[in-house]
Amino acid sequence: MKNLIIIACLAIGFNAFAQNDTQAETLLNEVSTKIKSYKNISLDFKYELNNTSENIKQETRGDVVIEADKYKLNILGITRIFNGKTLYTISPEDEEVTISTDNTEDESTITPSKMLSFYEDGYSFKMDIVQTIKGRKIQYVKLSPIDTNSEIKHVLLGIDATTKHIYNLIEVGKNGTKTTLTVNSFKTDQPISKTLFTFDKSKYSDYFINNID
Repeated sequence: MKNLIIIACLAIGFNAFAQNDTQAETLLNEVSTKIKSYKNISLDFKYELNNTSENIKQETRGDVVIEADKYKLNILGITRIFNGKTLYTISPEDEEVTISTDNTEDESTITPSKMLSFYEDGYSFKMDIVQTIKGRKIQYVKLSPIDTNSEIKHVLLGIDATTKHIYNLIEVGKNGTKTTLTVNSFKTDQPISKTLFTFDKSKYSDYFINNID
């Protein structure tokens, strides 16, 4: 699931750009600038995981609202609320709430606070193919991890050439696992509740509270 949960740390840091494809650098800069201009972003997405050799195929949908470093993510029946400091993972099936500090130092985890900008550090990149998908021109950028010990073989980042929004992300692992995240709906600057990123303990009085910090 770490490869699905990808969505917003909008801090800029193109440290490796000088060593990369100039066209790809320009395009990624345009994407980052566009994303940083929004107060908040709401996404509906489809997540697919495939590993033919292991006979694994998983498909699900989710949604997320992001504002700065805060987010609320719904996926696989679980809700994750991050208020900028603390992460609350709510599982109705288990009647459990797990409270932890979001580990942004773990570079192997692409979190909602990184989804739209994970590529800004740790990858070399170059322009790849162009595809027309549902009438939209999608330009792919191929990203390869600088760390040779990474479990990731490469990532294809699909960018809408008109809107400069991320359309999809295809991650290929060295173990043969292919993870695809496709954005079905991309909305910006929506009116959102002031308490959207606030965990209300009173709503979960019957749940087991697991504080792992």
